[in-house]
Amino acid sequence: MTDSTESKLPPGVSLGVSPLSWTNDVLEDLGDNIPLETCLEEARSAGYAGVELGRKFPRDATVLGPILERHDLRLASGWYSGFLADRDVDLELSQVHAHASLLREMGAKVMVYGECGRMYPEEPLDAPMSKRLTLAPTEIVPYAAKLTAFSRRLKDAYGLTLAYHHHLMMVAETFEEISAIFDAAGPEVGLLLDTGHARAAEFDFVRLIKRFADRIVHIHLKDVRAEVLARVRDGDMSFNDGVRAGMFTVPGDGDVDFDPVFQFVRKGGYKGWIVVEAEQDPSIAPPKPAVGRAHRYLSGRLLLRNER
Repeated sequence: MTDSTESKLPPGVSLGVSPLSWTNDVLEDLGDNIPLETCLEEARSAGYAGVELGRKFPRDATVLGPILERHDLRLASGWYSGFLADRDVDLELSQVHAHASLLREMGAKVMVYGECGRMYPEEPLDAPMSKRLTLAPTEIVPYAAKLTAFSRRLKDAYGLTLAYHHHLMMVAETFEEISAIFDAAGPEVGLLLDTGHARAAEFDFVRLIKRFADRIVHIHLKDVRAEVLARVRDGDMSFNDGVRAGMFTVPGDGDVDFDPVFQFVRKGGYKGWIVVEAEQDPSIAPPKPAVGRAHRYLSGRLLLRNER
């Protein structure tokens, strides 16, 4: 199944799915009862070629490798919580070693980097959205310099390209914040395009494609329910409350127009993974039908080449 699906994709492009549809990494009650084997079996049966890391995945390549091989899945990447906004490059490199080593041993080419420094104290994803902390204008250039140096050394030591994840409640949430960082950072810093986080941050992700197409090295396809997002924003809810309320969903179930992504992937020379991702409560949105619908939706919207 993976081979037939892969053959329809543009060269160098693979379609994966995040384990977040089955088990949430932060809200541990969401999907805590779902075994890793169930996630992998259902991801494979839906037609996906790979997965990203989740909290139930073993972090030893000699253990994880055979598990993924048994399910005919590859490891696309894995989230790393970085703190370069608060600490230096040498310390960050020492902290990333185990994670980066696992990704390298599993054949991944990119590492998803989420900036967790300069976040609201204690439980930042439980704080109202209005409490988000940001970088001062004078901090952008020094921060971008650290990102560049870290990305260069990550590539040299582990062969991994850094995929910077713009994200709600982090220092790069808005289009202006993302642009300021990437304008100051070197080409070593790759961009992760996340359609859901762009929509929830209330900007059009097409602007990122137009401005930074050559920097995009990883894609998360996440949909957003506009009515829920409006309630989250109007009520100044937290990120976690938004997740529980169903703010995010799989592509095709929400209000995001994905056509610009399809055009970019098919005509823009993108090489890498496209990962379906939805942080949902699996007891409300059963994962297997959701990710199956998403795969069919992407095929129907011509992300996959039509067979003539």
